Amino acid sequence: MSEDLKRIPERHEIALEETWDLSGLFPSDKAWGETLAEYEKMAEKLPSFKGTLARSAESLADYMDFSCGHDILGERLYWYAYARRSEDERSDEARAMNDRYDMAKAKSDAACAWAKPEMLAIPDTDIAKFLEHPRLADYRVYIARILRLRPYTLSEEGERLAALYEEGANALSEVQSALIHVDLMNVDLSDMDPPEGGGELKGESPERASRRRLHEKGKAYWDSHKTTLASLIAGKVKLAAIRARVRGYPSARAAALFKDDVSGEIYDRLIATLGENLGAVHRYYGLLKRALGLDELRDYDMDVPLAGSAKRKTSWEEAVGLLTDALRPLGDEYASTLRKGLLGRWVDRCLNQGKCSFQFILESYGRDPLIMSPYGEDRIEDIDVLAHESGHAMHTWYSDRANPFRQKSYSILESEVASAFHEEMLFRQLIKTFGDDREMRLYLLNMRVSGLIRMFHDHTRYAEFDKVVHGLYESGAALTVDALSGEARRLLAKYRGPAFTLDDTSELTEMSYVYSVVPSPSFYMYVYAIGNCAAMALADRVLGGGESERRDYIAFLKSGGSRFPIDALKIAGLDMSRPDPVQAACQVFAGLVDELERLL
Repeated sequence: MSEDLKRIPERHEIALEETWDLSGLFPSDKAWGETLAEYEKMAEKLPSFKGTLARSAESLADYMDFSCGHDILGERLYWYAYARRSEDERSDEARAMNDRYDMAKAKSDAACAWAKPEMLAIPDTDIAKFLEHPRLADYRVYIARILRLRPYTLSEEGERLAALYEEGANALSEVQSALIHVDLMNVDLSDMDPPEGGGELKGESPERASRRRLHEKGKAYWDSHKTTLASLIAGKVKLAAIRARVRGYPSARAAALFKDDVSGEIYDRLIATLGENLGAVHRYYGLLKRALGLDELRDYDMDVPLAGSAKRKTSWEEAVGLLTDALRPLGDEYASTLRKGLLGRWVDRCLNQGKCSFQFILESYGRDPLIMSPYGEDRIEDIDVLAHESGHAMHTWYSDRANPFRQKSYSILESEVASAFHEEMLFRQLIKTFGDDREMRLYLLNMRVSGLIRMFHDHTRYAEFDKVVHGLYESGAALTVDALSGEARRLLAKYRGPAFTLDDTSELTEMSYVYSVVPSPSFYMYVYAIGNCAAMALADRVLGGGESERRDYIAFLKSGGSRFPIDALKIAGLDMSRPDPVQAACQVFAGLVDELERLL
């Protein structure tokens, strides 16, 4: 391959149709700056409403209308600046835009910090009467959710002190982020030769010796930092417990689950049900070990594809067609909206110098969703990534059109259902389209099984680790290196089974992953596992049903933030408070492994 073909282009060299269209947010950086000044002026007016919220429904509505308009503007400003920085992380101008927005947002937050405490101080009888007023119709759900927090809200002075405390607590996030995302990334690999035949040294390299050398480099790093890592994990556990205790929650888990009104029983049932059905994933690791011809399956073997690679190119237009066809059971509006958006500059899909390396969507109210999702024609996995992100995009598209601004934001759990639903529907379409080719069928099955292991099994394991380590702390046990490593090691052995051979650093790398995204709250990982369970069940329901089942799923997307996630899923025809969906997901996974076993 020539150097020109290898070279990653600069942003200005990318064809316009392969980039997203930010003009729906702002036509230019100059227009963004002018609107930021408007946003800052609006923030100056926020304190003028202080002391008026309890006067009447009209007074409360005046504040809600003004603050809502201010926040809609702020959301648009944020996403534009974030998008511009994501296009090229090297851009000083884009970084400056983000900094300017962050400063303006901090001032805005300070200018309205009084509002929720003042709203909570309104007597129950008065607020109930206020909420009957038609001007507050668009804010009833939002206000009800604020009022629901009343038992766990501190006095105005207490909230001020808590906010100050959180500024200091954020240092924990910064230290751990530096340890994992900076120091580890700077591990010196200069003395390591690339795999035979050239190319990058990666965990999925076919050369086992190369994988092992890379692993040993990381192992040496973790060994030298294990005490620091354990201390940071213990600090995060303690911080979550303190936050809960200060606000009066019975436990850190109760505090985490309260926001989405998810019961501890749902959390525990996920762990218990999957724990009773680990035989299939153990069989998969046995298949991987056999396919690779290994005496021992080690950490550094886990990313090697069981079924090789798919030798097929899929153009962008073909990928969009496959995804659109996969979602056609949801109706013409759904499929045509998706197709029009993906072909009409919803997606920023080409690599360029300085571009961020991850996928996400922009969801500014009243605007079309936009997707950052690099796409390569020779990677079927990139179609799967597009499916995931477009699931979020369509969820946003329906939610925004069906809800007022204060009611449009769905939970992360619901969000993961919509994205995983797209992935499941795409997998079934790919199997239907290419499944007669044994090699391609094997590849697609392995891709799906590997994805479910990451999102269903691994995230349940992380959820169990969270539960265990918080339980240790709440029982008075010390969260030492040995205690944390021992629990992580026990869970690795439990979930990966006898085909996998643990080494003396496996648990450290796992611990680093579970807690690497430090700003994420404790008891957070379960949403991905639950979301994938729900998605598999809903795909069966939509494909096996008719117009009613299709409408139910669309109604779920349209519900936005109007309900808590378990209630929202009931609209789609799924009761996640029952054990059936998790058990069914385990059976689907086992069926996929059965077919892999037959094909190998």
